[in-house]
Amino acid sequence: MRDLMNDIHVLPALAPAAAAITDNTAQVGSIIDRLGFDSLTFAIVTGTLADADATFAVTVEHGDAANLSDAAAVPAASLVGTTALAGFTFADDAETRKIGYAGDKRYVRLTVTPANNTGAAPMAALAILGHPAQAPTPNPPV
Repeated sequence: MRDLMNDIHVLPALAPAAAAITDNTAQVGSIIDRLGFDSLTFAIVTGTLADADATFAVTVEHGDAANLSDAAAVPAASLVGTTALAGFTFADDAETRKIGYAGDKRYVRLTVTPANNTGAAPMAALAILGHPAQAPTPNPPV
């Protein structure tokens, strides 16, 4: 039997908020350090999206500085999937999306930006690091 658990490291990219966003404030994710891992996928999950015309655009940035002071948008050629397919609308209650990073920068960050949102918009995202330099990966992650 194959096992995935020992070959991934999971980190919060967008932690679930106690109160869902109710405006158009961009939800800027945690900076993910890829050191020791050759792959990264962001998994986004939505709750019940209350606004009847809201849209949520996804962007991915990368850079070499630990604080991402050199952040730049990831070019399409360095993504697995598209930001359009990772985005969602008010009609996507309790759904998931994913987007992968295939670039060569060490630090990566996910952002979800709402538009036309006036209702509750609960969401969260995980960063799933894979292809570790050393396996098995620890559980819980350190």
